[in-house]
Amino acid sequence: MATTFNNFEFNVKPENQQVVKYKQIINQYLSKEEIKKLHQKSDWKGFIEVTSVWLWIVFSFALVAIVPYLTSSKIILAIAIIIALFIIGGKQLGCAIIMHDASHYSLFKSKKINDIVGNFFGAYPIFNNIEQYRPYHFQHHIATGTSDDPDINLVKGYPAKLAGMFRKLGRDLIGLTGIKADTGLLAMHTGFIKYNLGNVIEKIPVDKRPWHIILRNAYYNLRGPFFSNLILFLILLALGKPWLYLLWIGANLTTFNFSLRIRSIAEHSVVEDTHDPYKNTRTTYANFLERILFAPLHVNYHLEHHFLQNMPSYNSPEMHKMLVARGFYEHGLLKHGYWEILKMAVRK
Repeated sequence: MATTFNNFEFNVKPENQQVVKYKQIINQYLSKEEIKKLHQKSDWKGFIEVTSVWLWIVFSFALVAIVPYLTSSKIILAIAIIIALFIIGGKQLGCAIIMHDASHYSLFKSKKINDIVGNFFGAYPIFNNIEQYRPYHFQHHIATGTSDDPDINLVKGYPAKLAGMFRKLGRDLIGLTGIKADTGLLAMHTGFIKYNLGNVIEKIPVDKRPWHIILRNAYYNLRGPFFSNLILFLILLALGKPWLYLLWIGANLTTFNFSLRIRSIAEHSVVEDTHDPYKNTRTTYANFLERILFAPLHVNYHLEHHFLQNMPSYNSPEMHKMLVARGFYEHGLLKHGYWEILKMAVRK
């Protein structure tokens, strides 16, 4: 059966049409007028969201750049570098959320501005692009938690044994996950394998990827990420600190994947019923540090996002308050911090 969603058509099984289920449920809690209001976009708020991510990135670069002028201690510099790597990794996740929100056309009023900002300040810096991500991500919304969900492999395998969890997080933090992920992205962008961010490798037959197609794919899919990262490097070079770009690459290979894993577990892992819209997605409250590392741009209100996919993320807290007041979370999944999530994700 064909399902159309945001002008993209997918072939999905009838039992996997989650969009219809979400709509039926949310209409029990919110009026049409309230839903319309929650969908209203603000260019100013969108600008603040994007700027907040990049101000933290600027702060991280500045922190490492300034420390040598304040002290000659290598220990303090090392601590500053570690702090910067974790902040940048969390804000590269923020770039991924900018890409995500722009793919829903929910950051700004104009679709064109969503695409431009979503690419140049979200997708391109982390070596991705909205054009490939958007149709892929809509399939996730159509079939959340089912076998048709392209992200299903990201949230499988939990709860894990404590040793297994340490191995996963260890691979993230030493860069093994990042090397694998970036190698996969390169293969996707060039057309050796199909685009999939959910650890599913599907090779494209040799006869369908002659070299002129590979080169064309590389040009169209990699030119944005290349020039975006070149601009970032040139800015740091103009400031006399080109070596700071290593923080960007280092975080992309390490802490970004650490933050991405925790965020993915919080949203869709260890849930009660993958086929029940109330139970296959989770909202998690986040403190200041958790918002830096795992929950940029209100992405922690993930259950709200799945019920109103195209609602601007900056309206998520308002929607959450309404749902709490009306008894929605007597059924929906809600946790009060990411430490609770990690404890759930480890097998006792």
